[in-house]
Amino acid sequence: MPQVTFWQLSDGKDAGESRACDLIASAYAQRQKCVVYCANKSSAEAVDELLWQLPADRFVPHNLCGEGPGAGTPVEICWQENQLSRRNLIVNLSGEMLTSPRSYQTIYDFVPVADDAKQAARVRYKQYQQAGCQLQFKSADS
Repeated sequence: MPQVTFWQLSDGKDAGESRACDLIASAYAQRQKCVVYCANKSSAEAVDELLWQLPADRFVPHNLCGEGPGAGTPVEICWQENQLSRRNLIVNLSGEMLTSPRSYQTIYDFVPVADDAKQAARVRYKQYQQAGCQLQFKSADS
């Protein structure tokens, strides 16, 4: 049964991508491979750029889907669901419910500040709940 953690975002243009990069770096430090699912290619490129900006002691080997070594890197950034590699951890920045949440052990999702995006996150929360996932909520300062 997947563990889904929803992270409350603070106000800010790149709050989701920034929080995601912190979570990705922490996962990599614990030797976890993950896939990052973005809403579109420009969002994927923004995550890619933010990961390159992490301090050297938090370096995360990563690549955009379709790039990098044949065996892949510990972190793969995708923007179409059919590109997603099967890893234990997925960081969902797409704003959409995953079609196959049971394919992952851990799912990170986000609750933005904007009302319409917050409502969409509530819908996803209920969908994950109906899919039998274990749910957890963490505030911006967690």
